Amino acid sequence: MSRISACFAQLKQQKRKALIPFITAGDPQAELTLSLMQALVQAGADVIELGVPFSDPMADGPVIQRASERALANAVSLSSVLDMVAAFRQQNQTTPVVLMGYLNPMEIMGYAVFAKAAQAAGVDAVLTVDLPPEEGIEFNQLLKAHDLDSIFLIAPTSTEARIQRICAQASGFIYYVSLKGVTGSQALDVVAVTDKLKIVRRYTDLPIGVGFGIRDAQSAAAVASVSDAVVVGSALVRLSETVAPEHLAAELGKLLGGMRQAMDAAVC
Repeated sequence: MSRISACFAQLKQQKRKALIPFITAGDPQAELTLSLMQALVQAGADVIELGVPFSDPMADGPVIQRASERALANAVSLSSVLDMVAAFRQQNQTTPVVLMGYLNPMEIMGYAVFAKAAQAAGVDAVLTVDLPPEEGIEFNQLLKAHDLDSIFLIAPTSTEARIQRICAQASGFIYYVSLKGVTGSQALDVVAVTDKLKIVRRYTDLPIGVGFGIRDAQSAAAVASVSDAVVVGSALVRLSETVAPEHLAAELGKLLGGMRQAMDAAVC
């Protein structure tokens, strides 16, 4: 059983929902990433989504775009990110790590080289934002051959036929984007999310995580009541711009810990 499957199976048994925080690797300082990942786990993270910095992150709003710019200025590359995961694995063998990024860095490295290196580093899954399922067959086969799950996005505008196609190729879990727009958007309609998840569940038994627009304990709890996982990114990444690096781990833990408590209370 993969780390992701084991994680969700344990949470289901405990009647709890997964909390999946996102941070950009190398932001605000490359040497901080490992300690930030550890702080997220201590605060209640079940899965870590680690962003691979990219120059043109089209699905991301300004907060995460600026995080990528800072990480790139710190000379953080895809190889650097894999090294960070490997360092994390020396201390933590159980928390799943999902790499979230864009195709270009993986294509430059080479699909086969990347898949082998990601497996060796201890990566569990890859979410490639700009690779649609119909163009990702070769890449996904390589990931599967190296025991890596392929996470796909489903949008509010996805048709039922497209949802079925995406679910047929996905593994690990499904990432449902809760609203139209980029990361960091504010509007979140839980009723609309609930209705869409009913459609998604017709075509998959995989856990469904919901992200985009989750910014505080209240919104995390609301989403946890209708999904299997809550993905939070911009609310955490924004702290990199407002908190001194030496205090960042503590502040991330405080925000994430509040979400964890609210989620657990909402589904008890």
